[in-house]
Parts: sequence; structure tokens; C-alpha cells
Amino acid sequence: MAIPAPDTVGVPSGAGAPASGAPASGRAVVRDLLRRPGAAIAVGVLGLIGAMALAAPLLAGLTGWDQYSFDPSAIDSYSGGLPRGGWGGISGDHWFGVEPGNGRDMFMRIAYGARVSLAIAISATVLTTTVGVVLGTLAGYFGGWVDTGLSRAMDFLMAFPALIFMIALLSALPGGNRPVLLVLVLSVFGWPYTARVVRGQALSLRNQEFVEAARASGASRWAIVFREVLPNLRGTIVVLATLAVPSYVATEAGLSFLGVGVTPPTPSWGQMIASAATWYAVDPLFLVIPGAFLFATVVAFTVIGDHLKSILDEGAVH
Repeated sequence: MAIPAPDTVGVPSGAGAPASGAPASGRAVVRDLLRRPGAAIAVGVLGLIGAMALAAPLLAGLTGWDQYSFDPSAIDSYSGGLPRGGWGGISGDHWFGVEPGNGRDMFMRIAYGARVSLAIAISATVLTTTVGVVLGTLAGYFGGWVDTGLSRAMDFLMAFPALIFMIALLSALPGGNRPVLLVLVLSVFGWPYTARVVRGQALSLRNQEFVEAARASGASRWAIVFREVLPNLRGTIVVLATLAVPSYVATEAGLSFLGVGVTPPTPSWGQMIASAATWYAVDPLFLVIPGAFLFATVVAFTVIGDHLKSILDEGAVH
């Protein structure tokens, strides 16, 4: 599942003028973002999920449970392993209840699952964005055979049914370090979407007056690329990266759901949803809780990305 990058991402404020003259600073963008209620709520949701993920080891010490520990007393063996009590076994000892059948603490599985999902998504985004931005900028600025070769490589990878090939690759590759494999596979199929958008922006920038001025002053082509063109793409890059993270979170969850992503006993939201498929009729919270966290994370990142695009577009207009 590749990144559903938009065909047109707002040109960053300052495009068409030297980077030093860009009117919208990062601090101003953040201030404008937090003034929007929807974006502020999304930032708060991501802050809570991120804090829970980062503090998972501390929370394990606080609750007395970790991602692997079992509590046989929390499940009823006579009912086939259902949690004792209502609401999936929610209690003072188990804040989100327990997993049916084994008694593992749901709260800690969710917290450690957030670490896994966000680590994979953010790592894939960093790698994809770096490769896509560099190759897209080179294709757009240099043109000629460089643009032709890189554009054909983008078309080739974008023509693949990415999800099917991800499943095939992950099924064929040895187990090893599964999160690292996921990052690499996601990045192989993801970078062309970033590169395609960045290429279009670089094409529009290479004939701008500030680039011509840099050429006239004797700056090398590489210096122009990295000192003039790239800084004026920072708004586009931020928007693309923000929209890539939720795509990778959802893709990792989907692959784990299908059994080719993160493998047990390492927790993953997609893996938990797959396990809940046989219990949803008798213990719906086992399905609802990881599904709600996955939904909230994807929606929050998407809302922030949309608002960032809107803010940067307004800055470019003004």
C-alpha cells in the first residue's frame, strides 16, 4: 500500500523568492496550527498516544504488567478464556481489560504496540522522504537524462500493486528483524510518491529569479540545488511527511493483520485486531480498543497534514 500523496501539494511559502525571504517561520506555522480547534485536538491526541508509547517501560513498572506477562486469574477458564468481570475485564489492575484466552494486559499491549507502529511509520517516513526529496529535486532541477531515468524508475515502482508485492516480499524474506524489514519494504514502494511531487515543485522553482541570480553569481549547480531549491521546498516536504506517517501506520497494521508484518509475541495494533476477530462477538472491547487507537492515530495525523497544507497555501498566497 503506497503513500496516497496528493497530485498537488501547496507550494511552500517563499517559493519564488530566496529561502531567506520566506515570510512564514516554523514558529508562526505552529502557532497558526494550534489556533485551529481541529488541529489542536489532533495534536493533543497524538501527544497522548506518543507519551504513552515513550513511557511504556515506566507504565509497566507502575501497573506491574508488561507486554508479555500473563494474568491467569483475570480470565475464566470455564468460559473458554473470557475475561472475568464486565467490559473485557477492565479493573484497577487492568485499565483496558485483558486479552481473552491468555490474560495479557491490554493497556500495556496497546502502549508497546504504539511504540512499534509509530517507530516503523516514522522511520519509513524519514527514509522515504529523504530519498524522495533528494531524487525528486535532482530530477526536477537537472532535467534531461537525469529526469528521464528517475521518472521512469518512479513510474515502474508506482505501476506495481504495492500491497500484493509487500505481502509477497515479506512472506518470502526470512523472519529476522521484522520491523527493519517492514521499514525497508515500505520505503522501496513509498519514495516515488514523494519524489513525484517534489520533482514538480523543483521544476517550477528552477527558472525563478532567485535561482537565475544564483547562477549569474557563479554558484555551482549543486550549491543551487542544496542552498536555493531545497530550502524553498521545506513546506511541501513537511506536508508530505505528515501525510505519509498515517499511511505507513495503516499499512503496517494491515500487513500485521494479514500475518506478514510484526510477528507475535511483539505487540502490534493490526495483530491485536486480527486476534480479536474470533472474539468480537463475546468480547467486543478486544476489537474496539486497538481499532480506536489505530483510527485516532491515522485521523489525527491526516487532520494535521491537511491543516498544514492549508496554512502553507495561505502563506504562499499572501
